[in-house]
This record gives sequence, C-alpha cells and structure tokens, in this order.
Amino acid sequence: MKKILMLAIFVLAGSATMAQINLNKVKQAIGAGATGQLSTEEVAEGLKQALTTGATKGTDVVSQVDGYLKNPAIMIPFPPEIKRVEDRLRQIGMGSEVDKFVVALNRAAEDAAQEAKPIFVSAIKQMTIQDAWSILKGQDDAATLYLNRTTSPQLNEKFMPIIKNSLSKVNATQYYTNLITAYNKLPMVQKVNPNLDEYATGKAIDGLFVMVAQEEKNIRQNPGARSTELLQKVFGAQK
Repeated sequence: MKKILMLAIFVLAGSATMAQINLNKVKQAIGAGATGQLSTEEVAEGLKQALTTGATKGTDVVSQVDGYLKNPAIMIPFPPEIKRVEDRLRQIGMGSEVDKFVVALNRAAEDAAQEAKPIFVSAIKQMTIQDAWSILKGQDDAATLYLNRTTSPQLNEKFMPIIKNSLSKVNATQYYTNLITAYNKLPMVQKVNPNLDEYATGKAIDGLFVMVAQEEKNIRQNPGARSTELLQKVFGAQK
C-alpha cells in the first residue's frame, strides 16, 4: 500500500508546489492508516459510550409527558390478551374510563422511565470485552440486543417496584381495578384478573429498548451523533 502511495507522489510531482501539497496529503493518509487500528479495549469502551448515550437520550425522551403515549412505536395499549374486556366495556358505555386507564398506564411508564437510567448505566458498565468486535460489526441494534439479552432479568426485577409505585401514583391501578371489577360483574363473561404490574413493567422496558436501539442506529449511521472522539474513531472505522 505504501509503495502505491509513494508512486502517486512521484507522478503528482509535476510542480514543486503541487508536489508539496500532495506529499502532505499522502503522509496524512499513511499516518491515519498506522494509527487507525482499534484495540479491543477501545471497541468495548466505545460500545459502552454508545449504549450510555442511547440509554440516556432514550430515557430522557420517554420520561417526558407523552413520551410513551404519543409515540406509536412504544405506546402501551390496553392489555391485548384481554382485548375482549376492552371491547365489552366500550360496548356498555365505559369507553372514556378505558381511555383514562390507557393514558394513566402510559403516564406511569413515563414517570418511571427516568429511574431506569442509572439501572441501564450500571448494567452497561458491567459489559465485558468478549463480544465487543462481533457487536461492533453486527446489525444496527446489535449492542442494544446484547444489553437486552444480558440485563432484562435484572431490569425487570428492579424496575417492577418502580412501575408499581408509578401506577399507583397516577391512579392507573385504581382505574384498572374499577374496569376489571365492572367487567367481572357482567353476566355470562369469563372472569379475568391479569397482573397489571407485570404487563406494564414489560411494556415499559420494551419501549426503553426501542428508544435505545434508535439512538444506537443513529450513532452508527450518523457521524454527527458521535459526541466523543472515541465514538468517532470506533464507529467511523466501520465505514
């Protein structure tokens, strides 16, 4: 490679001025090639930075009012496994109560989301370098999938009490209890009592990972989103 570059210098040396300009450019190219190698440590640290950035921005976005509710990709609906409950309640004129519950459900996720940030960051810090290269060279959400795979059980355990508290705080629990009680009193229906805490926790965490994945993809594809020198080096090398 260097022989080809030096030959280019010789050919371009038609004038002293142009030769000097091109010599400088080629030297820079050679220097970049010599220093552009990524160490495993740099890759791992770069991925941690990317995930931390994604987790921070993602939680900041969804923790705002309507962060879940107005985002079709992560909005938490009435539990689909009991869709018949929603349909029946709307049929008997309780549509507004159902809507209030759905709003409160998403408000709970928005309220709890900010508390997820330190949980995410702590999990990211525990990431080893073992899978660093495969993650870097993987698909646009490879790091997020890795984080999901390795942290979901811990996140679920730590996040559920936060969600439970938020559900109560925004009256989602009370709305839900009233709706299920009203449904179970209807004649000729199969009584239901699904676990709201588990459902809300799972959907809230899913939504967080969706947003983290979007930020990761942005960092991979958009040089302007690489906010540190290391991110620029690590992801810039994958062009």
